[in-house]
Amino acid sequence: MPDQPPTPGIALSALLADRELGLRGLHAVEGVAVHAVHASEMADPSPYLLGGELLLTAGAQLGPDADGYVARLVTAGAAALGFGVAPVHEEVPPELVAACARHGLPLLEVPPGTPFTAVARTVWRLMAEARTRELRRVTEAQQALAAAAARPEPVPAVLRRLAASLGGRVVLLPGRPGTGAGSCAGSARLWHLLRAADQICDGQARVYCG
Repeated sequence: MPDQPPTPGIALSALLADRELGLRGLHAVEGVAVHAVHASEMADPSPYLLGGELLLTAGAQLGPDADGYVARLVTAGAAALGFGVAPVHEEVPPELVAACARHGLPLLEVPPGTPFTAVARTVWRLMAEARTRELRRVTEAQQALAAAAARPEPVPAVLRRLAASLGGRVVLLPGRPGTGAGSCAGSARLWHLLRAADQICDGQARVYCG
């Protein structure tokens, strides 16, 4: 399993719901999450993206090849594009809207009165709030696992508690010492709970959820 828990993403719908930002969704914003924010006026910012970003631009270097620009962003793994209206463009270029629709890249309009910094700060704030909620749930679940570990038969009790916390099934399979806990992809809560279960099992087995 990974050495660090995954960082919770922020739904674009949460940004659109912030009235102070005044963002407007132009294409495919439902069900999309962002994990970072990056602003760039480069003609090709894709080499500087890690994936999962909301890229903010005013289109200063957009050029005539909007389709190529969007295609490169999609290839780089950008989660969405936020286009700032004014001072370069009075509206989001129609060719950019069409390119985002063709390539399936979510597109937001950033109004003239909203600085990119305000968008970035809102994303980081929402991410911090999500992390706090996640850690609170993790702490409560870990306390429940610790209580289960204190019972006469700790391993079955821990697995039952883990399954209840995850809302699924948990299977303990024999493994070599030190192999650690295996997991399915999931949230930071799942990561922490599997780590705790692995410690209780002394690293002698692999824990799988499903």
